[in-house]
Amino acid sequence: MRFKDVFSIIGPSMIGPSSSHTAGAVRLGRCARQALGLVPEEAIIRFYGSFADTYMGHGTDMAITAGIMDYDTDDDRIRNSIQLAAEQGIAISFQSELRPGPHPNTAAILLRKGERTVRMTGCSIGGGNIELVGVNGFDVKFTAIYPTLLIYHRDRSGILAEITDIAKHYGINISYMEVDRKARNGEALTVIESDQPFKPEAVARLKLLPDFQEISVIDLTSREETR
Repeated sequence: MRFKDVFSIIGPSMIGPSSSHTAGAVRLGRCARQALGLVPEEAIIRFYGSFADTYMGHGTDMAITAGIMDYDTDDDRIRNSIQLAAEQGIAISFQSELRPGPHPNTAAILLRKGERTVRMTGCSIGGGNIELVGVNGFDVKFTAIYPTLLIYHRDRSGILAEITDIAKHYGINISYMEVDRKARNGEALTVIESDQPFKPEAVARLKLLPDFQEISVIDLTSREETR
């Protein structure tokens, strides 16, 4: 991974003990929560590798639950997140997987709210940094360091040009972009990271595109209280 700023090296403001096992886990949970866009009714977390071996001792279970509650890495409520989630009616379960993941610190998160479901797999790669490696069956990679859009749509000629034209019109500077599709002319996911938060009117315009299906905004720079 290429570090994008000094904070990628020194790590975030955080509740300890470990930037990888707590701060990174919080961010993984927040990405899944924001991708769902709702307070989930159920959360199933599968830990792999070092996460699976040490998640209770290092507080990774509390950290990832805090992220699912959309708390930030320095939120004092992290320590009580599992209890707070239960009080909000969120059913959370943790599972340890014996088979290796793509990284020693990997978590697969399943969130449900009614008929809406998000499946996200990500890795905590050090210093509180993360890399998402899968979303809802799509093989996409992104870091969520910057505000991120997940745009679900049908694969067709010209749709990426239409997406980037809208980004240009609203002054969105795309810093990273990746696309995966399940089949030619089938379901596709475009991931866009931007240098600035996405304007609501830009998101609304994207929703009007032909063959658009769904959009999620992930912005880890936002605070839980303002969401």
